[in-house]
Amino acid sequence: MKKIVIALDGYSSCGKSTTAKLVAADLGYAYIDTGAMYRAVTLYFLEHHVSLTNPREIREALDSIDVEFHYNPKKKRNEVYLNGLNVEDEIRKMYVSNQVSEVSVIPEVRRAMVAQQQKMGKKRGVVMDGRDIGTAVFPDAEVKVFMTADVETRTKRRQVELLEKKQLVNLDEIRDNLLKRDLIDSTRAESPLRQAEDAHLLDTTHMTIDEQVDFVLERVTSQLLKNEFAAQQN
Repeated sequence: MKKIVIALDGYSSCGKSTTAKLVAADLGYAYIDTGAMYRAVTLYFLEHHVSLTNPREIREALDSIDVEFHYNPKKKRNEVYLNGLNVEDEIRKMYVSNQVSEVSVIPEVRRAMVAQQQKMGKKRGVVMDGRDIGTAVFPDAEVKVFMTADVETRTKRRQVELLEKKQLVNLDEIRDNLLKRDLIDSTRAESPLRQAEDAHLLDTTHMTIDEQVDFVLERVTSQLLKNEFAAQQN
């Protein structure tokens, strides 16, 4: 059966990454965490003191950045490597979260990452989650889902994620960070966060991860059956 692209877009801490990983595992597809790519770029910019208002510095930095995903069999997950160094844990820290939206809004950064993402998904058979997968990276994705949840639910989920990584951050700081990122991501000129016209809306406020995965898989199954039927008619 011909493989497809599955795009999961939406706000932070809606369950996008977890859902995408499980959907990819169920289908035997590759999983690509595009948000992690922007986090890796942000980490590089912070470590090398790249000015976000200096186009020359930004271009030179992007030329020096290589982001890859490598599967860790012990932890059973893909991990992010920045120029050959595993930065999976570092990019999840709050100091990176506090800057990632400012970095990802830069047009040169978005164009560079979108080009890499399109290359990764060229052969199809991928599940990508992010902010602009269904609208800018793969507008022709066969299945698009836009995920949302109320901010209080997202704040509590994010705190749990951070605690699991031994990072203690108060709810007010997390909420402020999420709202700030929501605003920047939704109002940026380059590939803003928005629901694609043909995307299925998924509000995860009162849903379990299993229910979220089932929601996506049902739409994938329906699309694959449509594709198979169409192929038989030709």
